[in-house]
Amino acid sequence: MPYVEVSKLIKGEGRAVYDIISDMEAYPSFMKDLVSVKVSERGPGYDISSWVSDVDGRRIAWTERDCFYPEELKITYQQTAGDLKKMEGAWTIEPRADGCWVTLAVDFEFGIPMIAGLLNPILKRKVKENSENMLAAIKKQVEGA
Repeated sequence: MPYVEVSKLIKGEGRAVYDIISDMEAYPSFMKDLVSVKVSERGPGYDISSWVSDVDGRRIAWTERDCFYPEELKITYQQTAGDLKKMEGAWTIEPRADGCWVTLAVDFEFGIPMIAGLLNPILKRKVKENSENMLAAIKKQVEGA
């Protein structure tokens, strides 16, 4: 199963960065590849959100359960339905003297074993590119640069 992890130093206070990352419904306003993010259910420490992304002109849709750990500056997510067989991971924020080290981890599985060997490297590259774009967009939101 492909796994992607990207990190970036963001010059901002940990809680401020967490607040931006945890407001997922706002992502489409500053992340060009996201068409929509809608929260359908909110509960203590979690939500259920539906996502639509545009990847090279193709729509990918999924629903995920997001679990929030504000004291740890961490958010985990797990696909509950959607176009991939498996997609889960976490956002982690590590405060440092010069800002925060923000990491986005994505563990996924395409779900078609016969063509996984061919498609997984391509999909892994696209997931990494998308994850890097998400971090860059969050950095811009926090730093205003």
